[in-house]
Amino acid sequence: MGIDKLIIRTYNDLKLQLPGSVAFELPINPESYTRNLKVVYDKRTGDGGDGSEARFKVALPQELRLEFVFDGTDTVQGYKHEGKPVKKQLEEFLNTVYFIDGKIHRPRFLEINWGTLIFPCTLKSIDLNYTLFEENGDPLRVKLNCTFSRYTSKEESARFNRLSSADLTHLRLIQPGDRLDLMTFKIYNDSKYVLEVARANGLTSIRNIKHLVGKEIQFPPLQKSADK
Repeated sequence: MGIDKLIIRTYNDLKLQLPGSVAFELPINPESYTRNLKVVYDKRTGDGGDGSEARFKVALPQELRLEFVFDGTDTVQGYKHEGKPVKKQLEEFLNTVYFIDGKIHRPRFLEINWGTLIFPCTLKSIDLNYTLFEENGDPLRVKLNCTFSRYTSKEESARFNRLSSADLTHLRLIQPGDRLDLMTFKIYNDSKYVLEVARANGLTSIRNIKHLVGKEIQFPPLQKSADK
């Protein structure tokens, strides 16, 4: 049994439910791939101090980088597209991931499959490095360096990137003059959850929290709190 090749499937819709008419199987698998995950923080300097708070701002879409080769020398063992000119291989690949699909008026939505790797994405960039040529100038080998950007729906991205997410635990250091109801409003965009916050921290009063100055309290996930 041969080794499964990396395959790029196409889709015509955002939710990847309508398969496209084309797909592309790499002629030879890449030796490795790189996934890039990046988080952006907004670093703000506190008043009257030299320190800065690294406050979460947004998580950028994951990126997947692949390096592989199209070869036309017919000397690579197990090469999927043996006998097919490099120009044709490249044309089929670009038609899959790069060229605009007339039905959806944009490049296709993609899903990269290779073993346990399943990566819904769109193409971000391709670098083509031509390294070997026939006598007439046609390419015999081209190295591709491709970057794909993970696709997530607007709803999923919004849930992940909310600065005040109700389904995450938030920790806050009590400062002089802080009020529990105002802090609750900042976290949840609604002060009605102040009693839940008080219960989560074992507080008997929601009005006087002066005794907590310099201490940290938690603002629990609302869903978990509601389930109790």
